Amino acid sequence: MAHTRPGLRLIAAMEACKGLISLVVALGLHELAGRNLQQVAEALVSHAHLNPASHLPGIFLHAVKSLPDIDLSLLAIGALAYAVIRLIEAYGLWKGLLWTEWFALASGAIYLPFEVYEMLTRSSALSAAVFVLNLLVVGYMARVLLVQRGQASHPR
Repeated sequence: MAHTRPGLRLIAAMEACKGLISLVVALGLHELAGRNLQQVAEALVSHAHLNPASHLPGIFLHAVKSLPDIDLSLLAIGALAYAVIRLIEAYGLWKGLLWTEWFALASGAIYLPFEVYEMLTRSSALSAAVFVLNLLVVGYMARVLLVQRGQASHPR
């Protein structure tokens, strides 16, 4: 379907970006695993020549200190799994594989109720933009699949 290829490729590029960002997060979490996060945060504030007693650096240091003792390795594995899924989806959409079109529809639609809830409870321009973008992607994928179904039921 030549007329849908640019839209699918745009969505594939967005998914690839999400996958690459998740991969960077996974690598960063892997690097931090086993380290004392409080020491890492203090070193970061010091390296940036920020005053740890001032407002924003103080909030950052307090937030790191408040983190529960978590295993960053598990978070890194989760981020890596998410990255792999997004990159496979991006490849499939780029190549026009039907199963990835269904997957893109489902994986986009699953977030819509949470995005609506977010806008209702903590409305912001960012949450509205994310919702609208996701709604456009889900609507586009539904349209692509409906057009394909219509063409399959009415062969030439």
